[in-house]
Amino acid sequence: MSAHLRHANRQLTWRLGLMTALAFAFGFALVPLYRVICVVTGYGDQKALAERTASVTEAPDANRVVTVEFLTNLPTYGDWEFRPTVTSMQVHPGRLYTTTFFAHNLLARDTVAQAVPSIAPGSAAAYFHKTECFCFSPQHFAGNEGREMPVRFIVDPALPRDLDRLTLAYTFYELPRVAAR
Repeated sequence: MSAHLRHANRQLTWRLGLMTALAFAFGFALVPLYRVICVVTGYGDQKALAERTASVTEAPDANRVVTVEFLTNLPTYGDWEFRPTVTSMQVHPGRLYTTTFFAHNLLARDTVAQAVPSIAPGSAAAYFHKTECFCFSPQHFAGNEGREMPVRFIVDPALPRDLDRLTLAYTFYELPRVAAR
């Protein structure tokens, strides 16, 4: 093998190693980066959410009904049971409602999980306000522990009239390398 080819292979190996290290570092940087974006934009900011919760005033539109459906996802099967306690609710925009989701850690060890919410259609997300949610922080579970977790929400009366059905979906992830209780 020529010296030039060995040198080219060595450079390629170093570049691939550097790209791998940078990709790994970027993955770890996503969590603090997400927190910074939340603080800057106010989206997901815990302080702003607490202030919004304190300032909720109910002004229900009794002449309008919106169906809110609840869905759950698990990225892997066998380690968790996760489901809504009711699959849908008929709500009046402007009124505060509470529902619950049930999560059960099927592992024999303590663990921590995080729920990631999404609202469909996407255009309705700005009109769906959660005032209390298990998705706001990681959830610690003992081995084989199951419990109901509340969600309090209000659908903004300014929701466009052509939207009469919303879907609140959660994906429940086990957090790796997080110390449980």
